[in-house]
Amino acid sequence: MIRRRGMRRTFVIAAGTAFIVAAAWVGASPAIPSGDASLVDEFRHVEVASVSDALEALTGKRMYMSHRMQPIFTTKFAGYAVTVRLKKDEGNTDPSALDGMLAAIDQGPAKSVYVMSVEDGADIAGMGGLMGTAMMSRDYVGAVIDGGVRDVAYLRKIGFPVYATGIVPSTSVHHYRFDPTQTIVCDGVTVHPGDIVAADSDGVVVVPRDKAAEVLAAAQQLDFKEHSMYAYIEKLKSIEQAVKQFGRL
Repeated sequence: MIRRRGMRRTFVIAAGTAFIVAAAWVGASPAIPSGDASLVDEFRHVEVASVSDALEALTGKRMYMSHRMQPIFTTKFAGYAVTVRLKKDEGNTDPSALDGMLAAIDQGPAKSVYVMSVEDGADIAGMGGLMGTAMMSRDYVGAVIDGGVRDVAYLRKIGFPVYATGIVPSTSVHHYRFDPTQTIVCDGVTVHPGDIVAADSDGVVVVPRDKAAEVLAAAQQLDFKEHSMYAYIEKLKSIEQAVKQFGRL
């Protein structure tokens, strides 16, 4: 009887701690800027390659994710980052270990991109059909997982776009715990809550929120140059002359 009471007390303390952590994450999470809807919409109309080039020119940094980050189907989206990190906690029996992850999804506004980092998670599914359904019902535009994804047939069926480093059937339950750290590193790129995440067939890029307008303008110029070059190259049958004329490669 004493042992059972002690176990119950341990469970209550663990559950209470998890609730506090989840509540702290929600309370600290910055609001997505409602007045910037048109800005993120514009990012949906530029190519990720141009956004990546603009970022490198303006910041001198690599802000694109690697070739490992692949979509489960061809897609294009842009939205504000909702960030989540899972840390390893092998064999945990805490039923609330992942509550913060679920709270983050339920607090995310429309036009969000769910960005997750799973510690050593190449063979762990960070999300699946249930989480994808929740995101889609809340009008998220997509998800980017530094780790695996499962229930891919269902996610394709409902048309919810996900980029991940692999497709695996595994679960994070009993293996991971929510980490309230909000600034995360996803496939080598630092992501802050509210940063703009853009994705298309060329990959995924992250635009710091305070640089978004400047990067967008530069990317639009690069897009215009490149799209103008196609007909020029076809007419002159020369890429050398086109590059000299437009200064774009």
